[in-house]
Amino acid sequence: MTQPTLTQSRGPEFTRILSVGASRGDLVVPNDDIVGPMDSSDEWIRQRTGVIERRRASSEVGVIDMAVEAATEAIERAGIAPSQIGAVLVSTVSNTVTTPSLAALLAERIGATPAPAYDISAACAGYTYAIAQADSLVRTGLAEYVLVLGAEKLSLFAKPTDRTISFLLADGAGAAIVGPSDTPGISATVWGSDGSKWDAVGMDATFEEYRDGAEWPMMRQEGPTVFRWAVWEMAKVAQQALDAAGVTSDQLAAFIPHQANMRIIDELAKQLKLPESVAIGRDIATTGNTSAASIPLATHRLLEENPGLSGGLALQIGFGAGLVFGAQVVVLP
Repeated sequence: MTQPTLTQSRGPEFTRILSVGASRGDLVVPNDDIVGPMDSSDEWIRQRTGVIERRRASSEVGVIDMAVEAATEAIERAGIAPSQIGAVLVSTVSNTVTTPSLAALLAERIGATPAPAYDISAACAGYTYAIAQADSLVRTGLAEYVLVLGAEKLSLFAKPTDRTISFLLADGAGAAIVGPSDTPGISATVWGSDGSKWDAVGMDATFEEYRDGAEWPMMRQEGPTVFRWAVWEMAKVAQQALDAAGVTSDQLAAFIPHQANMRIIDELAKQLKLPESVAIGRDIATTGNTSAASIPLATHRLLEENPGLSGGLALQIGFGAGLVFGAQVVVLP
């Protein structure tokens, strides 16, 4: 008996990011509002992190609300109908339940049903992970357009007395539409993980411990460990991403790293020898660290403030809890 040949789907050769959308928490929280319980100061936070204020969502604003707002803007700017979305990918660690996914609820809220929808748990690298997957989904013909979202309400996990990470944490959502392109718009992704540093960033208790009487799990990090890893190892990953894209740093229009810490951002730019002509995303100063949402939010702000960057090349790199990392060069929408 002759073995039948399977039919496989095949899509366009190239993809690109067609648009971005943004939503930030409705509350502006300056350093002075949070320094008391952690026995810190506005000056200390600014010097150590570059954060002046962060955006947080009020109790009546959920992560799904910010996700819908960001997604709606991205869809409208892409000029497509929600029904054309072939997949919804949401990177988040802030879903209010373990299951079902935030992505499935988002797909229903924006009218993208019955598109497949799933969450990605890759913390601050989640947006770059999702862009890599969206690129593959479009090029293999599984979807014509993919909605990618990073959405977080990290204030839920900010311990008022914590001095390791709580002053960074913020709320927001950033969205992108990935679709077909006549020319390459998303380079090969350099991504990976280092589970040997699994405890460097994460929660201070498990759900089992909470069930047995511990306090609600909050976020914490080993600051020096994360800083060294982010600066030295991520500079190598960023360079690998440039090499994989076949471009050099002086050919970039923008550098958009995860908004973890201003000192990390500046050190990465220094190691990559970025010329002054390259615009650098520094959204952390007034938005804070929104984990998976930080790259699309920084991209949105850069394009709003510098529309001439549109069509230029941007190196984006995410890194965080896991430890996980991902980077690619993209053409800005």
